[in-house]
Amino acid sequence: MDTGEYTFDAIVIGSGISGGWAAKELCEKGLKTLVIERGRMVKHVKDYPTAMLDPWQFKHHNNKTRQMVEDNPIISKHYAFDESTEHFYIRDDLHPYIQEKPFDWIRGYQVGGKSLLWARQTQRWSDYEFEAPKRDGFATDWPIRYADLAPWYSYVEKFIGVSGNRDGLENLPDSEVLPPFEMNAVELHIKDKIKQEFPDRPVIIGRCAHITKPEDIHLRQGRATCMARSLCQRGCPFGAYFSSNASTLPWAEKTGNLTIQPNTVVHSIIYDEKLGRATGVRTVDTITKKETIYNAHIIFVNGSTLNSNLILLNSKSSKFPKGLGNLNSLMGRYIAFHNYRGRITATMEGFEDRYYYGRRPTQVFMPSFRNVYQQETDFLRGYMIAFNASRSSWNKSANGIGQHLKDSLTEAGQWTISMMMQGETVPIYDNHIRLSTTTKDQWGVPLLITSIDYTENDEKLMRDFLREGAAMLEKAGCKNIKTADQKEVGNRNPGLEVHEMGGVRMGSDPDTSLLNKWNQLHHCKNVFVTDGACMTSTGNQNPSLTYMALTARAANYAVEEWQKGNL
Repeated sequence: MDTGEYTFDAIVIGSGISGGWAAKELCEKGLKTLVIERGRMVKHVKDYPTAMLDPWQFKHHNNKTRQMVEDNPIISKHYAFDESTEHFYIRDDLHPYIQEKPFDWIRGYQVGGKSLLWARQTQRWSDYEFEAPKRDGFATDWPIRYADLAPWYSYVEKFIGVSGNRDGLENLPDSEVLPPFEMNAVELHIKDKIKQEFPDRPVIIGRCAHITKPEDIHLRQGRATCMARSLCQRGCPFGAYFSSNASTLPWAEKTGNLTIQPNTVVHSIIYDEKLGRATGVRTVDTITKKETIYNAHIIFVNGSTLNSNLILLNSKSSKFPKGLGNLNSLMGRYIAFHNYRGRITATMEGFEDRYYYGRRPTQVFMPSFRNVYQQETDFLRGYMIAFNASRSSWNKSANGIGQHLKDSLTEAGQWTISMMMQGETVPIYDNHIRLSTTTKDQWGVPLLITSIDYTENDEKLMRDFLREGAAMLEKAGCKNIKTADQKEVGNRNPGLEVHEMGGVRMGSDPDTSLLNKWNQLHHCKNVFVTDGACMTSTGNQNPSLTYMALTARAANYAVEEWQKGNL
């Protein structure tokens, strides 16, 4: 093992959405920072090989081949996986894990992580989410409230660029926004009808991390306006959507304080019993298998939810035989996710003369309207709804000859509506991950065992969405309304939504939580966890904006404490 003098002020494990933000904040404030990434280097623009290709330039016209699916039965289920993005995903066979219950673990190992693949939807939490566990008697109470995070939401939003409106909604607080994308004619029609029939269910255009009108801070990052190409998952050569590669990592690099170490697996965090603090991380080179120790005063764990749990569980010492900071044996417990099981489709007649331009990178949203102000159903919490209306593909298989054929080839098909749910799941003790005691991966790290499943609450919540969603579309005049449970028709397991959270949850009481209000381990103050692992509950909103705000807040606190000599 190489135990040379590799010492930094701070180490960040992971380079995705939260890791990139930790690097930016720490480097800006003068800390020599090492970012450790288990995947390969990906540089903005330079390493987006498919970003500008047309479908016919791919060997299989950008489809999933049978071989791709057979080789990657889990990863290939993800909506963004195809010929154009395959290189941004792991290979299932090289990164095994043990599914005690079916769980689709979607991963992308490279510098930038899944920030190259995320759906870019950004909504703030409100106090209705932060206060939910205490009010409804589940999980443990969050140690923070909306007021603690509101200025950090603004700080992050101004930097990343968020398009949308200021909607004035109590349970979906306004963001710092750039001009919004527009709803099309059918979406506006559905919005108006829902407003008439269900006045307590506002419909808004989605807020997303796309630049529609760049401000000075975005131009200084070298980023430009979104072209509405809807090819985001290939990597955006315009830097129009937020990713670590286009934004936070280059910004950190400009300070001269950033070192990125790719192709490096973090085996564990090293804890010094005498000092009472973590001193560094033990790593393995993914190619040479060489082991190296890197030292630092501050460590941020941002490996993504399950990997962060794995690293901490594997960080054992005489004081922490069950994992770093895990004196209460709750690490890896209360894993939760978002419930995407419900899907509704429909058609709309009467708008055949209406069209739209571009491929908008967001949908129409309806904030949760269930159990917001009080408990009112036989299930806990609620769900956000997203939907869009579009015209089906141009009629490439039209019949006829002559002018009739030409005309049909230039006309779009019927209007179709697709509606989905994003439901909050209630964390339960039994939904957990743990380490195998018998099997390790090729780098000597124990395999992760996932034991996570839907609950009766998830079933009830889904059935409510299917019923209420169908009723709203019917009132809007839609036809051919069809509802589906995607677990039954599409084999949708937990994990496929890529919104897993928890396992190292925040809380005020060290007996019931692992992290304090600053995202520090209760029992190891110089280790911070600010990715999805820190979440006490899931809310119903897309979570990445909250991860970024928590990370910026924690990093600034860490620097202040370090400067005071407290870390």
